[in-house]
Amino acid sequence: MKRRTEETCIYYENDEIKSIYEKDDILKKSKWAVVYDWISSIIIAVLSIFVIFTFLFRVVSVSGESMVPTLNDKDWLTVSNLNYTPQHGDIVVVAKSEKYKDPIIKRVIGLSGDIIDIDFSKGVVYRNGVMLQEDYVNTPTNIQYDIEFPVTVPEGCIFVMGDNRNDSLDSRSSVIGMIDNRNILGKVVIRLFPFGEFKV
Repeated sequence: MKRRTEETCIYYENDEIKSIYEKDDILKKSKWAVVYDWISSIIIAVLSIFVIFTFLFRVVSVSGESMVPTLNDKDWLTVSNLNYTPQHGDIVVVAKSEKYKDPIIKRVIGLSGDIIDIDFSKGVVYRNGVMLQEDYVNTPTNIQYDIEFPVTVPEGCIFVMGDNRNDSLDSRSSVIGMIDNRNILGKVVIRLFPFGEFKV
């Protein structure tokens, strides 16, 4: 009787030891599983960000005061070119060219076929004979460069101006001129920075 009890006790003790080892193996495996999950999540997140900002969005920085008060110097913006077609009033980023060495950020005032006229004495802009209500401008449009008005926007091009009209080099000047649609990097979608001025 006594012997059987001892054998039984030994059996249970061995079973407990086996159970402890199994638990220890499970814990080790679960730790590696957690590490693997973290690494996988980080890799997926990095790849997702890469894909988003390579194919869907770009991040650009504003340089200068030509878009004040809408955008300020050193603002950070996201720009999208996904199935984008320019529309009146859009703020777009235009790729650098031989004439200007950095990308520029301007507002679309005219599309292909539009007739743009500016009364520089009154500081107002006309599109197809209709005066634009431009609540976004910093100052009236009083500065004239070397382009004679009225002008018709050529096919496949846009006419752009900065919101800070008297401190903006734009389609009023032959240095910028009409913008070929193929040179548009995309439409400004979100202001990311400064954080307190986040805006869609």
